[in-house]
Amino acid sequence: MTKGTPHQIDIHVGNRLRSRRLVLGLSQEKLGDSLGITFQQIQKYEKGTNRVSASKLQAASEVLRVPISYFFEDHDVSAPDGLVREADEIGTFLISNEGVSLNRAFTSIKNKRVRQTIITLVKALADTDDTVAQAADVKP
Repeated sequence: MTKGTPHQIDIHVGNRLRSRRLVLGLSQEKLGDSLGITFQQIQKYEKGTNRVSASKLQAASEVLRVPISYFFEDHDVSAPDGLVREADEIGTFLISNEGVSLNRAFTSIKNKRVRQTIITLVKALADTDDTVAQAADVKP
């Protein structure tokens, strides 16, 4: 880690903060108001640029209705670099507008068989894309 570069755990905590805020449909401004800080400070927390203090993390856990441990879940400092990168890519997708929208729609499906069918379909489509890309000798 170099000076001026956010620490990986600060980025992870920020991603978890953003993810939960988006799941609850809160704006950065609304969350900031609830915590007594500006939306710009929320942006800095979410990017990992600024560290979240213990007291703000406690307050955020109450506003976002999660235990403090939520902010540290899925962070394994001993994981191999490739695994960390893959987890980061998944996390980045999950907090994107598409990821949040897909997650909300998917979790609103009550029928377990329908959800499983969708998973099977998406996997089949992903395999098809990989096969087509390999046949064309192009990276997906």
